[in-house]
Amino acid sequence: MKLFADLYRRLDETTRTNRKIAAMVAYFRTAPPEDAIWAVRFLTGRRPRRGVATRQLMTWAAEQAAVPNWLFEASYEVVGDLAETIALLLPPPVRQSRRALHNWVEADLLPLKDMAPEERREVVLRAWTEMDTGQRFVWNKLLTGGFRVGVSQRLVVRALAAVSGVEANVIAHRLMGEWAPTAATYGRLLSSDTEDADISRPYPFYLAYPLEAPMAELGDRGQWQAEWKWDGIRGQIIKRGGQVFIWSRGEELVSHKYPEVRQAAAQLPDGTVLDGEILPWRAGGPLPFGELQRRIGRKSVGKKLLAEVPVIFLAYDLLEWDATDQRQRPLSERRGRLEQIVAGLGDSRLRISPTAAAPSWQALAELRRSARSRGVEGFMLKRLDGAYQVGRRRGGWWKWKIDPLTVDAVLLYAQRGHGRRAGLFTDYTFAVRDGEKLVPFAKAYSGLTDAEIREVDRFIQRNTIDRFGPVRSVRPELVFEIGFDSIRPSTRHKSGVAVRFPRILRWRRDKRPRDADTRETLAALMSATGRMAATFPQ
Repeated sequence: MKLFADLYRRLDETTRTNRKIAAMVAYFRTAPPEDAIWAVRFLTGRRPRRGVATRQLMTWAAEQAAVPNWLFEASYEVVGDLAETIALLLPPPVRQSRRALHNWVEADLLPLKDMAPEERREVVLRAWTEMDTGQRFVWNKLLTGGFRVGVSQRLVVRALAAVSGVEANVIAHRLMGEWAPTAATYGRLLSSDTEDADISRPYPFYLAYPLEAPMAELGDRGQWQAEWKWDGIRGQIIKRGGQVFIWSRGEELVSHKYPEVRQAAAQLPDGTVLDGEILPWRAGGPLPFGELQRRIGRKSVGKKLLAEVPVIFLAYDLLEWDATDQRQRPLSERRGRLEQIVAGLGDSRLRISPTAAAPSWQALAELRRSARSRGVEGFMLKRLDGAYQVGRRRGGWWKWKIDPLTVDAVLLYAQRGHGRRAGLFTDYTFAVRDGEKLVPFAKAYSGLTDAEIREVDRFIQRNTIDRFGPVRSVRPELVFEIGFDSIRPSTRHKSGVAVRFPRILRWRRDKRPRDADTRETLAALMSATGRMAATFPQ
C-alpha cells in the first residue's frame, strides 16, 4: 500500500506530463504484478463501488479523532475533501502495516458492501489504525469512490508501453473492455505476444478536439468529410465468433440495454467492428437526449420503454472487417466499405451517418445554422486520408459544435469546491426571474478565471444570507451569462426545465438582477429549439 500511496502523492504533486509518466514507470517497474494491476485499474478510472455510506465514515472518523460532529463538519467544509479531512484528523497509527495494495483491496475493500454494519466499521477502523496519513488518504479515496489523481488513460498507456516495450496502441487495446485485476492479467497486458484472442474486446475510441481556428486554415474543403454531430451515446458494435457485443465509450458492455440494435447487428458478418452513435429515434429523426437517459440507467428494459424510446445505431466508421484491423486505412476507404455493409443489411435500426454535401466552407457554415432545428449539435470534420487513431489527437478529427443557448442568471446559492478548489466557493446555483421571485434552474462549476473565482468567493463570504449544511444562500446581486447545449421540460426542477451541460460563459458586471432573464425566456428557448428533424438530415 505504501508504494501506491507514494505514487499517488508524486502524481498529485505535479502537473508536468513527463513527471507523471516517470512516476508511473518507476512504480510499474518495482510493484509486484498483483499490486500493479490494481493500480492500473484505479488510475484508468475503474473505481470500486462505494462500500460505506458517507455519513457512516464521517461519524466513525469523528469518534476516532475525538472531535464533535460539528467540528468535523466545519473541518470538512474548509478542507473540501472528505478523504483528506479524515486522514488529517485521525490520530497517529497504532502500528504500521506492511500489507500490499492487493491485500487491502481484495480482503477488505471489495467485501465491504456485503458486510454487516458492525463488521464494516471494524474493517475500516482497523485500516485507519494501521496506515500513515498518506496511505489513509488514498484508502479513503477508494472508500468514497472519489479516486482521481489527474492522469488520463492515455498517460497510463504510455507508462506501460515504456515499461514493456509494447506499442502504446496494443496496450490501449488490451485495456479496453472487461478484464480481471490479477497478476496473470498484468502479465498479458505487458506481453510481447500481440496476438490477443478476446473476441469481445473493443478498440480504443478516437476523439476529436473542438474546432477553434478559422475553417480556412484546414485547407481544401474537398479533403474533409463533414458529418452531423449527434447527441447520443458513442459506441462500438462488435460481431465476432457469432456473437454481438455493444460497448459504450465509457467501456461499459451495454448489449442488453439495446436489444433492437443487437438484433440488427446480428446480421453483420463475423469479424466486423463499427464505431458510431446510439440514438433515441422516431419518425425519421432523433429524440432529445433526455429520452435516452430513461434507458441508460436501467438494468433491464421493458416492452413499454422499448416502444416509447426506440433506438438506432448510426454508424460512422469501420474499424474491423473480415477480422482484419482497418484503422490505418484512409477514412475514404473505410467509409466506402461501411456504406456497402450498411446498405447490404437494409435494416432501419442500423444506419449510416450522412455526410454534408456543402461544396465550400462558407456553404457548410450556412448549413450549420440549421443544426439545432435538426436535433444535432453541429458537424464533425474528418480528414478523408486520415487513419483512425487512439484517444484525443489534433489534426485529423475536429468537432464544430453550434453556439450554446444562453441566458443571464443570478447567483443564488454556493458551495465550496473539492480538491484544489477546496476552501473556495466554486459550485454555484443560478436562478432566473419569475415575477418578483428568483427560481433556480441550473448549477455550474466552470467558466470563471482563478481571479474571478477568488473575487466571487470574497463576495459570498461577505453576503451569505443563510446556510443549509455546506450550501450558502447568497444575496442575489451577481449576474452571469450561462450557456447550455439544450433545454427540455422537467417536472423535477422548480423552474420546469432541465438544461444540458450548463457552464458560465462570462460575468455580466454590466447587469443587475432586474436585468436577468425570466422563466418566459426559458420557455421561449424551449419552444424555439423543441423542433426535431422531421426527416433524416441530408
